Amino acid sequence: MKKYILSILILTALGGLLTACGGEEEKDDNKITVGASSVPHAEILAEAKPILEEEGITLEISEYQDYVLPNDDLANGEIDANYYQHIPFLEQTIDDTGYDLDYIAGIHIEPMGVYSKGISSVEDIPEGTEVIMSNSVPDHGRILTLFEEQGLIKIDEDVDKARATVDDIVENPKNLTFSPEYEAAVLPEYYDREEDALVAINTNYAIDAGLKPEEDGLFIEGDESPYVNVLAVKKEDKDDEALNKLAEVLQSEEIQAFMRAKYNGAIVPVKEKK
Repeated sequence: MKKYILSILILTALGGLLTACGGEEEKDDNKITVGASSVPHAEILAEAKPILEEEGITLEISEYQDYVLPNDDLANGEIDANYYQHIPFLEQTIDDTGYDLDYIAGIHIEPMGVYSKGISSVEDIPEGTEVIMSNSVPDHGRILTLFEEQGLIKIDEDVDKARATVDDIVENPKNLTFSPEYEAAVLPEYYDREEDALVAINTNYAIDAGLKPEEDGLFIEGDESPYVNVLAVKKEDKDDEALNKLAEVLQSEEIQAFMRAKYNGAIVPVKEKK
């Protein structure tokens, strides 16, 4: 009987301990962790952080230098949201992985730019010039559309331009060589190294490298670009109060004014609510 009673007491104690541990692991509804590219997303989040603190919400920022891990970590629950990607990239990721992700709101547009050390105008682009691009497939249609707008190529009319690839080019009068095989983060290095090439660089990496898109870009997207950067979440968290408050702050006039002032037109604020 004594052994039986002792066993009951031990099991009861263990149950209480496990319950206590489980309580410690429960999500704090007033604390959110958001993954972001260092520039400009993490900088924008840092500006929003004290505003959220006034609302009783603690924001932790997890910085990434990669385009794949933030969505992996979001799907796996390592972070509560991420802010680094545009809508076509998110949609492509969902198609490729089956992740149950969505977004709460669009925050800004980062106009894609094409840069060159040695070529000073579209008219001066030599025959056979190499176009260095990232290996991020969702960006290919975006870049090719930019070249088409400059009259440098023509994309197959039967193809959705957002999903176009190099194989969908039907006219290329200057015989440009498109090389979509580089990590997006290292493209500024190729801009410095390959003076006679054209390099398509995402604005976040251009800014991080000290480039000014409107001044240094040979040509860039206009502000009508559909490639809106969003606050992405797991679909089940789309109505989360703290995450929606973050979206509201990021779309506030205060944060939008910060974007305009700090990035001198390289970042275009939007107010898109899904």
